[in-house]
Amino acid sequence: MALITLSDAHLAYGDLPLLDEAALSIEPGERVGLIGRNGTGKSSLLSVLAGKQLLDDGQIQRQDGLIVHYVEQEPILPEAPTFRESLIARGNIESIADEKEKWRLYAKLDENLSRFELNPDGDPKLASGGERKRAALALAFTLAPQLMLLDEPTNHLDMRAISLLENICRDELKNQRSLVVITHDRAFLDNVATRIVELDRGTLRSYPGNFSAYEARKEEELAAEALERRRFDKFWAQEEVWIRKGIEARRTRNEGRVRRLEALRRERAARREQMGSIRLAIDAGEKSGKIVAEVTGLSKSFGNHVVVKDLDFTLMRGDRLGLIGPNGAGKSTLIKLILGKLKPDAGKVKLGTNLQIAYFDQLREQLDLNKTVAETIAPGSDWVEIGGERKHVIAYLGDFLFPPRRANVRVSSLSGGERNRLLLARLFALPANLLVLDEPTNDLDIDSLELLEQTLASYPGTIILVSHDRRFLDNVVTEVLAPEGNGKWREYVGGYAEWFAQRPAEALPVKKASPSKEEEKKAKPKAQVQQKIKLSWRESRELEALPEKLEALEKEQSDLIARMSEGSYHTKPVDEIKADKSRLDALENEISAGYARWEELSAKA
Repeated sequence: MALITLSDAHLAYGDLPLLDEAALSIEPGERVGLIGRNGTGKSSLLSVLAGKQLLDDGQIQRQDGLIVHYVEQEPILPEAPTFRESLIARGNIESIADEKEKWRLYAKLDENLSRFELNPDGDPKLASGGERKRAALALAFTLAPQLMLLDEPTNHLDMRAISLLENICRDELKNQRSLVVITHDRAFLDNVATRIVELDRGTLRSYPGNFSAYEARKEEELAAEALERRRFDKFWAQEEVWIRKGIEARRTRNEGRVRRLEALRRERAARREQMGSIRLAIDAGEKSGKIVAEVTGLSKSFGNHVVVKDLDFTLMRGDRLGLIGPNGAGKSTLIKLILGKLKPDAGKVKLGTNLQIAYFDQLREQLDLNKTVAETIAPGSDWVEIGGERKHVIAYLGDFLFPPRRANVRVSSLSGGERNRLLLARLFALPANLLVLDEPTNDLDIDSLELLEQTLASYPGTIILVSHDRRFLDNVVTEVLAPEGNGKWREYVGGYAEWFAQRPAEALPVKKASPSKEEEKKAKPKAQVQQKIKLSWRESRELEALPEKLEALEKEQSDLIARMSEGSYHTKPVDEIKADKSRLDALENEISAGYARWEELSAKA
């Protein structure tokens, strides 16, 4: 018997139908991948299945006593001193009457938090978006419901966490437990899903197998649909010609044919066309020099954290370099070092000649929140020039799925996906022979992601790419740079799959759960600074205090970056966002000044 059945379901958002006579059933033991374009209503459907939203019309039947657990896209954790207490409240574990079962769940929760690299005694108020997502997933797998609903569970997760999530979903969901997951990670869908359900123009279509099996069948289906529509349109056009013939023809026409034409008109009017796709074209500009970047002895540390040490490599024209590694490994820092936006502690980066650089940063800091969408693309003009061709800004924005009414909307009111598309539109509006893309796939649906992939595959310039999307990396890059601990980075030929096959056993070790506050106090030794007579008493005290001060600044910087990376961050007030950006700039300056002062005092000591 099906766990949950949806029939003749109708749901609309304003005048936009999200579900239109939709039908779906979830069977025990299934792992369903729910896919569809952004804005089609996938999250709304998950909310309906979870019982958090009602249908406008139609029926939903649940198996008696069905236990469902829903992990939303941006999980909210109840206020509590620790992750453990917050999740106990979120999962309502205290209400369980069976004391033995309750204590089993407590122990299982601690175990799962550790598996997701979280300290059960950590403070949830300081958690980043990724940490909140991992905490909510740890609770979900602790409760082990009959039906688990996951909305974009791979968002904010690095490759290691995604791999762990995959293994749990595939290998540990047993005893007839089922899963419905929304994700744009095609490798995840290939490794986990037993069925793909696509939400397209209000209708739910089911495809057995994983994402690769879906792709093969969908291509054939779209071709058949296009052929059928061409036949329909041709027949309809012929009937319209017939009805408009002269008086003699109208005398002889039969009423049955007229009624059939009226039915054809109704059917054509009710047809819902597929949503448009973004249209990408990159102007590669002039050829750069043969050597794009030459890195020699590059080193950079933040306090005791060594990001990179003695790195040597050369980036040649036409190379497609992927930077991979866990969150916090230093991928974005390495990009800033290469581009000269951050000063190294040692070594140098020599950029090549005739470079035209387009840089996509994961925090979208290059977008002015007070400007309109049109001003962002063409400041002071109504036109942009793409590859030598002049194009009106409204038409160009249409290529990135911005309707004319959105052209004068301020950037501050855009969603994460819209900001991503706007930044891509801005980057591709200018010629560039070096594309530097830091997490460009965030918030893109699968169709847009694949189109970006195809566009980059035919791009003749040089690419530096940071992404946690394994399929995207495999299809775009030709070499990979990966961290191997203690600031060492190693170059591999090929994409993610080649790195995965060749990586050393100890590569990307699982991080230990962050220590509790009490453990930190016990473990942290006091800074011992040997001082020479050259330092004054005041300077000695200053040098002794610097490590702790810098550690606090770096912690604040890390927390602020994590908060600004969250999917819901764009909904915050503009003044708060501006204050955060201003504070981030100030922190970078304070940290740089702090290290400079530390070096100065250490040299005197």
